[in-house]
Amino acid sequence: MRKLRTRSLSVSEARQVLRGHGLDAQQVDDVIDDFLRRRYLDDQELAQMLVAAGVDRKGQGRVAISRSLAQRGIPRDVIAAALDELPDDDAERALEFARTKARSLSRLDHETALRRLLGQLARRGYGGSVATNAAKTALNEASFGAKSSGVRFVESD
Repeated sequence: MRKLRTRSLSVSEARQVLRGHGLDAQQVDDVIDDFLRRRYLDDQELAQMLVAAGVDRKGQGRVAISRSLAQRGIPRDVIAAALDELPDDDAERALEFARTKARSLSRLDHETALRRLLGQLARRGYGGSVATNAAKTALNEASFGAKSSGVRFVESD
């Protein structure tokens, strides 16, 4: 119960905690059944909460969210159902993230900035063409590769 007060647990995580306290398999099953009946544990609700947090706060893509849910021991069918409710806007979220990061890479040459931005997008679960398109678009919008020093000379009389 103390663990559940500090953070939501999946059924799998709760089993591990209970095993760590020396309970036998039957006792673990009894406690898990009781917690499920009282709705202290709910993998579907936890998955929806983690998907929302992954998208809203962390800016993660489907791959990263799926991986984090699997690491928490949430069953594949529950993960798939939670991700199905997610709008298919990975490209938009990737571009939004890339735009915020592109500004901090402005001191680098275009190739280095592109490589770093692709790495950041990959770590957030955006892969392949989604990451590449977002990175290139964001870097182009940030005017990478322009040879301008930022100083303009104007002819005067």
